[in-house]
Parts: sequence; structure tokens; C-alpha cells
Amino acid sequence: MTDNDLLNPPASLIMQAGLGGNLELDSNSENAWIEVIRKMDSVYADLVYYQIELEQKNAALELAQQFIDSVLSSMTDVLIVCDTGSRIQQVNAALEKLTGFPASEFVGKPLVEVFGADSRSELQHFPERLGNHSLIDCEVNLRCADGSNAPLAMNCSSRYNNTGGLVGMVLIGRPVGELRRAYDDLNQAHDELKQAQQQLVQSEKMASLGRLVAGVAHELNNPISFVFGNMHALKRYGERITRYLERVEQEIDSPALRQLHEELRIGRILDDIEPLIDGTLEGAERVSDIVQDLRRYSGGQREEAALFDLSGAIRKAVQWVIKAERIKPEVCYTLPTKLKYLGRKGQFHQVLINLVQNAADAMQSMPRQQLDVVCETHPSGGIRISIRDYGPGIPEQHLPHLFDPFYTSKPVGQGTGLGLYISYGLAQEMGGALSARNYPQGGAEFILELPPEADSKTAAGGGR
Repeated sequence: MTDNDLLNPPASLIMQAGLGGNLELDSNSENAWIEVIRKMDSVYADLVYYQIELEQKNAALELAQQFIDSVLSSMTDVLIVCDTGSRIQQVNAALEKLTGFPASEFVGKPLVEVFGADSRSELQHFPERLGNHSLIDCEVNLRCADGSNAPLAMNCSSRYNNTGGLVGMVLIGRPVGELRRAYDDLNQAHDELKQAQQQLVQSEKMASLGRLVAGVAHELNNPISFVFGNMHALKRYGERITRYLERVEQEIDSPALRQLHEELRIGRILDDIEPLIDGTLEGAERVSDIVQDLRRYSGGQREEAALFDLSGAIRKAVQWVIKAERIKPEVCYTLPTKLKYLGRKGQFHQVLINLVQNAADAMQSMPRQQLDVVCETHPSGGIRISIRDYGPGIPEQHLPHLFDPFYTSKPVGQGTGLGLYISYGLAQEMGGALSARNYPQGGAEFILELPPEADSKTAAGGGR
């Protein structure tokens, strides 16, 4: 019906109004119709206004619903919404993904049916907490489609409507595996930080010890030089005195002198004087060798390559370590009788000490305390030295990282993670290589490969 229809109503409408078919509208009737039209226009305008407002609110509601749906679908934590009777009203996609069940399998069911039998006793107390206080980090097990259980750390809190009335509860759970991994990562980071701190402190101690050793070695070198000089002079004097006394003994005619000669045991003194001097010189030479080794070990100087006895250097390095051990392992040598090698003795000595110390540490709690040290030459002239212990072996996950700086499998404070790293670098400086493996019959084996030298001199023969 249009506005024209309202201004000019049909005759049937006029007749129904009791005006008669032939009566004309008077002025009062016309005014009534105009008032009706105005009212209808006002109602129509209100209807249009409310229609537009309703459409706007519907659009806003749809946007809000889409936003809520996107948030729920993006949550990695499990969400379960229940009424006051513990019946599930809504779940999110994380629950579907974790359990393998669609949302329709949950909605309308009692809460206890979603969880495993071992968790139902705890869930029965959830309704009692409504309106009182929340439940935090309660560990429960979700039933999954494959028959397994998924552990959750569940939080539960009450849900209220806009007027403050209690309408149910909201449960949010995070898979315990993720929490445990996060805790383990945090714990590992904390341990690594403590270990790094210990390593820095230990490194500084080692640097200070190196400077101290270098200073002590320098101070010891002076009195050892005096001993050497004096003993060599005494040896020359002793030879002359011995010759003189032997001649005097031949010319002695006085019974009193012969009696004094026997009383003072001059003959025995003459026999002992040369071995005593030789023994003192040998001891002084050993002290001098130790001092030189200490100076090289401290890293205070860069030594030149020189010819040295490789077998003797191996035995000395092993003895240095074994003497300091509380439980001394049995050492089985398979070494050439004499093996001369051209290289830097200090570097070689330091590598061997680190390898032997590492092997000794690995056997601390083992029933069999034995160390196998083998040195053999290749047909190409290269040398292979292996240090094998009878410890627990090296875990496979540690093998690729053994020679990384500051990497150690020892407890915090018991290892710096620098010994094998330094040894690996020294082996490369010598033109060789250092490797490690687990021995097939148990224990670990470290192998030092040294390159052939043109000036090396090897004497045949072997010993154990």
C-alpha cells in the first residue's frame, strides 16, 4: 500500500467503515487519514532505524564470534567449559587435536567421562570448589582415541554471567610433557651457566698456575745450574784426588799412616766417590728435565723441535699422572725399546698427560683399574699411540662433542672441559690427529697419530 492509496482509499474500505458507497469524505475524515499516515510514517521510520541498528549489532556479534573462535582455535592449551552440573558445554581445537576425538564427542557429556579412571576421584571435587577458590596445577589424564592417556596440568576456576550469577566452571590444561620439557630446558640452562662460571674460574686458576709454575721452574733452574757446575767440578777434582791417594797408598811405609788408612776406610771412600758423584749428577739431570718439562707445560715458552726418546716421554707422562692418583691403576706398556722422534717434546708431554689423566678419571669407580699404553709405527713412518682405559666408555651422544671447548661430562666443579680441547689443538699443531672411540670389549680408547719425520730414527725391538 502506497501513500496515494492512503490518501485515496477505495470505496470498499469506505463502506466497511460505515460511510456508505456514495458519501464523500468530510474534512474531519480527511484529517483523520492524514494523522494515520503520519503515525504510519513514524512507525516505518522507527522500523528502519531499528532494522539498521539490529544489522549493525548482528555484524558486531559475528565479528566478536569470529574473534572468539579464532582465539579458541589458536590456543595450545586445552579449554573445557562446563555448567554447574559438570556437563561440558564447549571445548576448543587443542582438546580435539590432543585426544583425537571431535568436539561432538565431548559436548553434553559429564566431565568425568573425558578423563581416565585414575583422575575421576580428583574431578569429583571440582563442583565443590565452584564459587569458592580456584584449583591450580592439578595433574589429570585425558582419554585419547588410541586408548592412551595424555597427562595435563589442569587449572579450574568458576564462571559467572553478567549479573554475577554462578553459571559453571572453566578448565584450562597444558600437556605436562611441554611443562617438563620447559623445566628441563630451564634446569639445563641453569646447569650450563653454573658450569660456565666454574670453567671461567678454573681457566683463571689454570692461567695463574701456569704463571706460578713458570716462575717456580725459573727459580729452580738457577740452583740446579749451581749443582751441575759444582758436581762436574767435584768429579774432576775427585779423579785427581783419587789418583793422588792411590799413589800415596803405594808409597806408604809408616805403620801409623797405614793404620789410619784402615781406620778411616780410605779405600772404601775411593771406591764410592765416583758412583756418588755420578748418582748426584743423574739426580740433578732428572730435576733439570722436570724443570724444563714444567716450563714447557706452563706454556711460557715456544720450544723448538728436537730429537727425543718417545718411549721415555710416554713412560714419564704416565708416571706423572699415576703417582698423583689415590687408586693407582695397573699400567701395561707395549712400547718400542727406543724410539727417537723429532718434535716438540713439551707439546707431546702435555697431550699425553691430559689423555692419561682423562683415562684415570674414567676408572675411579670401576672394579678393574688397568691402563693399556701402546705405541707402534706404521710402514709409512707415522706413529700411533693409543691410551685405553677400562672405564664405562663414552656415551654416544658425547662422542661428537668431546673435543669442543668447555665441554665436559663430569659434574660441575670437577672438570674444565679444556683438557681434551687443548690436546686436540696441540695434536694438530704437531701435524697429527687425535680421535676417540669406545673399545669393543669395553672402555674408551684415545688415539694420537703423529706424522713421520725425516730425521726420526727408530731402533727395532719392543718391550712390555
